[in-house]
Amino acid sequence: MSVTHTAHHIEITAESLQEDLARLEVQKQALERELAAVVAHLGSVKRALDALQALMSSTGPDSSGTPPRGARAAVPRPTRPAAGPADAPAAAGHEDRDTAPESVDEEGAPKQYGRLTEQILDYFTGAGDVEVRARDVAEALGRATDSGSINAVRSTLDRLVASSRVRRAGRGLYRAV
Repeated sequence: MSVTHTAHHIEITAESLQEDLARLEVQKQALERELAAVVAHLGSVKRALDALQALMSSTGPDSSGTPPRGARAAVPRPTRPAAGPADAPAAAGHEDRDTAPESVDEEGAPKQYGRLTEQILDYFTGAGDVEVRARDVAEALGRATDSGSINAVRSTLDRLVASSRVRRAGRGLYRAV
């Protein structure tokens, strides 16, 4: 192998690694934002549980085992707070992020993914057998086409690829399974 040929291979490898580094930095930032949102939601759930436990202990049965007059027989299921840290998508850098979806599946169980994931899966259901980029998906979903929004779509697409719900068709290209 000639020296220039070897230098060319090194140059190509270095360019590829630079691209990977940039992509991984963006993915790291997206994951850090998502972790912050999860931590905030975890805090609000803990506070809600603490409040419910305090309510249950203050309205619980007396020493005779009889609940106090007017006490409910069952404690209602907690609802999401009207506005908490997990509900501030702009501050967390996410548009349409739903870390605790209110939708349910066919059996009535809560879905385990957010609204963006649902939108992307719906998009691929209707897209047919075409290869698309994260930018195309973001535009089709009516999301902003700034790098943050596209990176949120790309991160979600990468998670869907990892769970075999979407297929990677090439560098930066995705296709329905």
